[in-house]
Amino acid sequence: MDFVKENYDVVVVGAGHAGCEAALACARLGLETILFTISVDSIAMMPCNPNIGGSSKGHLVREIDALGGEMGKNIDKTFIQSKMLNRSKGPAVHSLRAQADKAAYSMEMRKTLQDTEHLTIRQAEVAEIITDEENHITGVKTFSGATYECKAAVLCTGTYLNARCLYGDVINYTGPNGLQAATHLTDSLKEDGVEMFRFKTGTPARMDKRSLDFSKMIEQKGDERIVPFSFTTNPEDVQIEQVSCWLTYTNEETHRIIRENLDRSPLYSGMIEGTGPRYCPSIEDKVVKFADKNRHQVFIEPEGLGTNEMYVGGMSSSLPEDVQYAMYRSVPGLENAKIVRNAYAIEYDCIDGRQLKPSLEFKNIHGLFSAGQFNGSSGYEEAAAQGIVAGINAARMLQGKEPMILDRSEAYIGVLIDDIVTKESHEPYRMMTSRAEYRLLLRQDNADQRLTKKGYEVGLINEERYQRLLKKEELIKNEIERVEHANVGANEKVQTLLKECGSTPLSSGSTIAELIRRPELTYDMLKPIDNARPDFPKNLAEEVAEQVNICIKYAGYITRQMRQVEQFKKLERKKIPEDIDYDKVNSLRIEAIQKLKEHRPASIGQASRISGVSPADISVLLIYLGGVYK
Repeated sequence: MDFVKENYDVVVVGAGHAGCEAALACARLGLETILFTISVDSIAMMPCNPNIGGSSKGHLVREIDALGGEMGKNIDKTFIQSKMLNRSKGPAVHSLRAQADKAAYSMEMRKTLQDTEHLTIRQAEVAEIITDEENHITGVKTFSGATYECKAAVLCTGTYLNARCLYGDVINYTGPNGLQAATHLTDSLKEDGVEMFRFKTGTPARMDKRSLDFSKMIEQKGDERIVPFSFTTNPEDVQIEQVSCWLTYTNEETHRIIRENLDRSPLYSGMIEGTGPRYCPSIEDKVVKFADKNRHQVFIEPEGLGTNEMYVGGMSSSLPEDVQYAMYRSVPGLENAKIVRNAYAIEYDCIDGRQLKPSLEFKNIHGLFSAGQFNGSSGYEEAAAQGIVAGINAARMLQGKEPMILDRSEAYIGVLIDDIVTKESHEPYRMMTSRAEYRLLLRQDNADQRLTKKGYEVGLINEERYQRLLKKEELIKNEIERVEHANVGANEKVQTLLKECGSTPLSSGSTIAELIRRPELTYDMLKPIDNARPDFPKNLAEEVAEQVNICIKYAGYITRQMRQVEQFKKLERKKIPEDIDYDKVNSLRIEAIQKLKEHRPASIGQASRISGVSPADISVLLIYLGGVYK
């Protein structure tokens, strides 16, 4: 029998958020790339919440954009509501979140992929990876028997591997939204020595909008002035008429119904084998673990403009169908709710991320990279962030270049990947601002200043965008220097403005910078008394003003954190040779030897973050490296 045989530079398996970014990165860097998907209709699908961004996740989207990725551009084209979260707090935790039109988001991303040179889309199930005697990736084989030879591959299988969906005693052996599961690749990976885990996640029901009573809910509107995700999007282009979301709450009756039916939940009956995400629990878990709370928030969010389906955020569940109806209908506004799609839990195969290098290449299979939920993470944004890094590094390997490694002081993406490949995790990983040690430096507003130069060096950022960044940085630097020396006197105009802004009048002269440092004042508020303020280019004015304000207000904190980063970098720069024999390092504790041999950290910094390796072990290791590897 004859089988199809084709040759590509890079194979990407899976067309979710990770796969899209990985495939686009490789193709845009000139490599012949093929992207496999179970269904071309599910490209960039959002099987769960209908939004992009959110706390810390908005940082990831901005960073993806700064590197030359697509997620930020795509949501800017297809959002229906936008909101900047945590505005009342400091800029480090400001995070953008946008409601997506799910169908439009998927369609727009598919269009982008289809229009990209060097990129082929193929609907087929990859069943086997092919390696040579030296454990180098040489190709993949589909379920139909077709072979696709390649020099590198990126696995982005999401929640499809051996997936099964559960609610009550109903088990469907499918992927999300009833799509076909991928049932063959796991065995091939195990044969190649890849250790597999079983994780689970869940999703709430979707309701018919016509059956809901919004008069019993609290309306949640978007921001008056919308901020785009992408640094390339003109802010004026995203000032659209927005769709409302709605807030309601569970109550004691809801919780009673859940408690009385816990024995019918697969979560508590033992039917579910996988571990679920701690930070995105089902409503059953919330009721059990937070028994003291008499209510929980429920967000009713539209799935798009072309559908009447509403997402019931905060009430994911795997309870039986009849219990779902009773539970949901006990919530104000949902008394007559009609379910379009049942809530369900989904189990799937994934890997222990510690099998990967910081480049997201498998330690034991050369040329095989991995990204997204397959790595044990959760969330669209986390997946896309890993996807672009895996794609870039697959391309750089074929280009004969060193991998792009972002460390914890450079990006939330760096924190995310370092946590995945270094730390032991027994649950789906979710990004949070608290995981970033240097979050005052890793703000969403300065993602372009942190990462666009790297995107330019990689080849995903064009010259025009790079020059725009350089111009912006120059304007910020010059303006900070100017306001530090620009003086204003205690004249009537100044005093009146200060009074209007609720600020203490001046007793003597002051610099503009000193006034900006007052908590109640901002750079923009002081414009009427700042006579020498330059006119910035229209496309940069808002961004420059924002950066000047933040850099002056938080100068002391930023300087302190930069000193901390320098100390961190010293340990990251101390590389550990790949061939080191930890058994020969005298005075290392047995546990440390075991953990170091298992993880094979790339640097002293990474070694210090491994559970079971103490500061004393690090000191011993430093002494040994200084003596043996001079």
